[in-house]
Amino acid sequence: MQEKTAGRGGSPHRGVTAASDAGGSGDALTATVRGLLPSLTPAAARIASLIVEDPAQVARSTISELSALAGTSESSIVRTARALGFAGYPELRLALAASAARQGGRPTLSSGITPDDSAEEVVAKLVHTESQAVLETATQLDADQLRGAVAAVCGGGQLHIAGVGASGLVAQDLQQKLARIGRPCHAHGDSQSALTSAVLLGEADVFLAVSHSGESRDVLEPLRRASAQGATTVVITNHPLSTAARLADFVLVSAGRETTFRPGAMASRISQLVVVDCLFVCVAQRTYDRSSRALRLTHQALEGDRAK
Repeated sequence: MQEKTAGRGGSPHRGVTAASDAGGSGDALTATVRGLLPSLTPAAARIASLIVEDPAQVARSTISELSALAGTSESSIVRTARALGFAGYPELRLALAASAARQGGRPTLSSGITPDDSAEEVVAKLVHTESQAVLETATQLDADQLRGAVAAVCGGGQLHIAGVGASGLVAQDLQQKLARIGRPCHAHGDSQSALTSAVLLGEADVFLAVSHSGESRDVLEPLRRASAQGATTVVITNHPLSTAARLADFVLVSAGRETTFRPGAMASRISQLVVVDCLFVCVAQRTYDRSSRALRLTHQALEGDRAK
């Protein structure tokens, strides 16, 4: 099957232009670049890594200086800037300078945890990382893509949600939330269950995949099958140019970051949950009367059970 270049809700692949759009929103620029890293060429990835690690240094560097730092050509720097949505390197430098200014005074909190850190420093670094994940996810989340995903979930067809490992916990969280407002759905934590359900879907149905990398084979094949059956597909991922994102009709981008002792599966969870909460609340808002009644009834049932 051909991978999609534009979903039914419009082009979900705004990653190549999102960086320039995010220039005025704090850490959003580096968050966008971080999300694009796995999809870049080796030369572009070296440049992008420098941007993520020290945007202030890149902003201060001439193109010749950055070329030496990254071990790549000046033309590669220009191509990378354009791939990130900028007209050229000068525009990228300006955006990085603005982003670095907004991050002023926080580099130690952004660094990984070291063996010498005190308990207070560990708490400060973790809280900073988690709060940044929330803020960066808010800037990454495309409102048009969210509206399209909400409309699909509010439809009357089947809804299947797939995720493996830590992403499976996020899938279960969304399933439980939607069940509380009367939207029947199924969560799958393994590829076989997801695959056997995906091949039975039709045009009125929805398949939602959660994958930090967007490259998990356990969700890619069910996603392909669901799409081939005509189902609307939604993906929650940290990487907007991933295979899963290219396959999906609607892409909801999270912004989890990796730090010491917190590999991708852990770092992604809080940002994915932010996306899930946004999706859930928008669905509840759109189906306000039904959702309010369902929440009231389920709350009363739980309260009655506790009173026994």
